[in-house]
Amino acid sequence: MFQDRAEIHVHAGRGGDGSLHFRREKHVPRGGPDGGDGGPGGDLVLLADPDLRDLSAFRAKQRFKAGSGEPGRGALKHGATGETVELRVPVGTQVLDEDEQVIADLATPGARVIAARGGRPGRGNKRFASPTRRAPRFAETGLPGEEATLDLRLKLLADAALAGLPNAGKSSLLTRISNAKPKVADYPFTTLAPILGTVDAPDGTRQLTVADVPGLIEGASEGVGLGHEFLAHLERANLLLHVIDSSEDDAVERFATIDRELAAYGADLENRPQAIVLNKIDLLVEPPSFDLEDDRIVRVFRVSCATGAGIDELRRALFELCPPQQSPEPSKDGLVDFLVYRPRAGGRRFRILRTDQGFRISGEVPEDEEELAAALKAAGARKGDEVEVDGEVLEVQ
Repeated sequence: MFQDRAEIHVHAGRGGDGSLHFRREKHVPRGGPDGGDGGPGGDLVLLADPDLRDLSAFRAKQRFKAGSGEPGRGALKHGATGETVELRVPVGTQVLDEDEQVIADLATPGARVIAARGGRPGRGNKRFASPTRRAPRFAETGLPGEEATLDLRLKLLADAALAGLPNAGKSSLLTRISNAKPKVADYPFTTLAPILGTVDAPDGTRQLTVADVPGLIEGASEGVGLGHEFLAHLERANLLLHVIDSSEDDAVERFATIDRELAAYGADLENRPQAIVLNKIDLLVEPPSFDLEDDRIVRVFRVSCATGAGIDELRRALFELCPPQQSPEPSKDGLVDFLVYRPRAGGRRFRILRTDQGFRISGEVPEDEEELAAALKAAGARKGDEVEVDGEVLEVQ
């Protein structure tokens, strides 16, 4: 079953704690601090994979967590970085946060985004040594990694997309012009999920991708019928192939019905260039007419998917109407840069230091007691431990 939406919960790894340690060796009775830093928490990354077609891989599992960084040790040994978790999604996947704001659009193969960033590691006590503080008896604890619930929405990438009423012959047309083999039958709503097909140029130098989506009916933009869920798959197409059953006498009205739904849906679909495909001409004695002046209509084709009439002309014209798309420049690491629409909020403005007697809060102490209690619990504080806050020693309850 085709799945173009998924909700996942991502949790990056926690940063490792810094080490509170002093050098203790034979003949070195009062060695200085040598506690190493903890390792950064692992990130959780989304990567656009051109081999994937939908989001069905997230049907069985929706929660993902990256590895935590290891704590630092004595002798200035730093902890290892937590394991990064990489989730592969289809090209064309948009990532939205809980407020339905787009975080990233993975519209090119290899595009990647850090969906949850690993927590910062804690610094070992060696980092706090100075000429006036030679034996710091505290070290930082690592920060927790980012955590979020994300909405993944797939919008198919296609040079052209087929639009039209049910039973207009879109699936039959896709079968004729491409390598796709969709289900074809003489009743409405044969297509229940979007289908992609590849069209090869006559000289073999180019390929086009054409998408077939379920037929639209009046009211589709408001959720009527099957088309509402799949209108989003028309958004990325450069050209709309408007397939109309020409065996009926109301071709212009059928065009207007779908055009109204495209306008009601938005996303600038109503202004997209359109080619009219008058199908089923084999059922008519005379070639059908289409008397409508519209600047958006770039060409009118008369075809028969049953006999193949006009199909070759349509296939050749597609390469004229869909100019080659320029590939984005890859970044230095070979991956295409992802597009971030809104930056994430900054981290907390305080740190927790682990001392030889308990814990100390450094920085701006939060007013929310629950936030502070949760941070102390995550740092490893237990009931009865001492916590120094603004020079005052408190006890964890």
